[in-house]
Amino acid sequence: MRLPWAVLLLTLLGGRYLGWRLGSTLNLDSPLAAALSLTMLLAELALLATAFLQLWFTLTPDPDIAALTERAATALEQRRSRDPATLPAVDVLVPSYGEPLELIGRCLRGCLAIDYPNHVVWLLDDSGRPDLEQLCAALGCRYLARGQREHAKAGNLNHALPHLQGDLLAVFDADVVPQGSFLARTAGLFADPAVGFVQTPQSYMNADPVIRNLRLEHWLMPDEETFYRWVEPVRQGLNAVVCAGTSFVMRRSALLQVGGFETGTPSEDLATGIRLAAAGYRNLFVGEKLSAGLAPFTLAAMARQRCRWASGTLQTLRTGASPFTIPGLSPLQRLAFLEGILHWCNVLPQLLLLLMPLSIGVLGVAPLRVSGEGLLAYALPFYTAQLLLARWFSGQARTALLPELYRWVFLVPLAAAVLATLLGRPQRFRVTPKAPTAGRRLGAERRLLLPLLAMLSLLNLLPRGGLALAPISTATLALTLVWAAFNGLLLLLAIRTCWDRSGGDGTPWFAVDRPSALQDAAGVPGWPVRVRAISAAGVELELVRSAAAQGQPRSAAGSGAADTPPRPLTEPLAIALPGLATPLPLRLAARRGQRLGALWGELSAGQRTQLERQLYQQPGLWPQRRAPFEPLALLAVLRRLLQPIPPEDWFSRSLLPQVSAADRTRSPSRAPASRAAPR
Repeated sequence: MRLPWAVLLLTLLGGRYLGWRLGSTLNLDSPLAAALSLTMLLAELALLATAFLQLWFTLTPDPDIAALTERAATALEQRRSRDPATLPAVDVLVPSYGEPLELIGRCLRGCLAIDYPNHVVWLLDDSGRPDLEQLCAALGCRYLARGQREHAKAGNLNHALPHLQGDLLAVFDADVVPQGSFLARTAGLFADPAVGFVQTPQSYMNADPVIRNLRLEHWLMPDEETFYRWVEPVRQGLNAVVCAGTSFVMRRSALLQVGGFETGTPSEDLATGIRLAAAGYRNLFVGEKLSAGLAPFTLAAMARQRCRWASGTLQTLRTGASPFTIPGLSPLQRLAFLEGILHWCNVLPQLLLLLMPLSIGVLGVAPLRVSGEGLLAYALPFYTAQLLLARWFSGQARTALLPELYRWVFLVPLAAAVLATLLGRPQRFRVTPKAPTAGRRLGAERRLLLPLLAMLSLLNLLPRGGLALAPISTATLALTLVWAAFNGLLLLLAIRTCWDRSGGDGTPWFAVDRPSALQDAAGVPGWPVRVRAISAAGVELELVRSAAAQGQPRSAAGSGAADTPPRPLTEPLAIALPGLATPLPLRLAARRGQRLGALWGELSAGQRTQLERQLYQQPGLWPQRRAPFEPLALLAVLRRLLQPIPPEDWFSRSLLPQVSAADRTRSPSRAPASRAAPR
């Protein structure tokens, strides 16, 4: 969000704070104290520099991309109504390497269902599997494999380029399902010949492991939301939009002009986007959630993904796409791309700052000296302003403190990956698993847990060492203890996160609130219900009073609990879901009071297509949620430290909200976004 007055306020407060830090807080009493104090100051300056760069970038002109998208979509629809053959041809590419067959099939069916008259779907199989070739033949999309599997995903995409004929190409990872309106909302922007690529948000249909393991679906936003709701829109004003590797559309002639996808780094998306910007193309970001994929299922998989992002991004500096050396970029573009690349190095000063309070307990040296008056006059206004403005700057995508949990969980492996890459030993490319590994038992992730336990043990040294120091001021000691206590709390949460929640097969379930009715074998509706959760595997239902089943508020129908069913529940059963042409068969699998759990019965090909269209392909399925009020969120998080986390099972699932067309038509106020919390 663009808030010039807030940028000015933070800049002024930050300037006052830095003047105070430089002039009044350094401890120069001994060589060791001076070294620690200056190291801490440099680490803080490095983090503040990247933070203020991002703030100052918001002062650039804000292009009205929403209005531009609407005009382009309208013009595209007019061309389509006159002569569909005049629309740009699009090749939809799905690179694949070892993903489950059903997951790939879901993606391909979604790509084939895109409402656009002139597109061809390609599966680029880097594993050479006959079952995938058969799947493509059955679905009617094209299959392409290669013998030499060099350069991972970039090589796979480049191998397909000579086979393509379309004006544009769209790329989706194999776990991503596009909505039917994806090309209608993006392809029209290429009427401007200066546009090189159009990126859309990479959103997830399931909770990531940090959220899932702590049951924080209602209280914690995915870390990527900040990138797509703040960083990318701001970069658009600088023509420095980052290509994110999936859910984007690119002009094929522009890609060929820059030599195809960059192969010198696993982050081929970022490097290729930089090459297009340097070639003079205008790259756009459309902030509509037009597709959704899967977050990693386990914490180890998520750590691997983050480390690959960090290592691959930094490797861009060793390629011809490095913002330091590539010709054609403006100074602001260079600065924006460099900030985006080098921000991964922030884990190193972050680690130093998080551990710096230990210098009191371990070395008996305070890394800074502060007075109570200085804290109140300089530090408190600056950091309070940051806390209060974090939600607004991020487009309501994050709060100030809770997202720091992600930093703690992945700090040690990320720091190791960054250091290894800087020393010339980058991580090799490995596909991130998006489903449970067969035969692997979920539990504590030791490679993440052990470093966190070691740091927690070190924190125990702080109180004894700090209280034994005579020269330290009361304000310095209080600040250090509060600082360490906050870090310790996040550390405890990070440790708790390291236990992957058991149960579930990786199928995403969605929180909904839709009226329906169960039918018997003769098709006679006899049991009014509300659908509380739905997935490709089944549904969770609640028997309700007739008034509630007809869509009245729960208060109008008592507590929402059902009366005794009009007759006993006997199978076979079916359910008529809003928006589906035919009822779907059900098999009851669980019951708790008036709650029913049911699996889908034998679905025909047409019924499966209808169900997938409703679950994944409709416009507007993925709501733009707001980060909750942080004090309440912090209380919820504290409860998670004391509560056992049950395995995923009937009526205790990890759910993210979903809004269907039927929900929006019935009543926008009853959209189930607030029902994201697990039951």
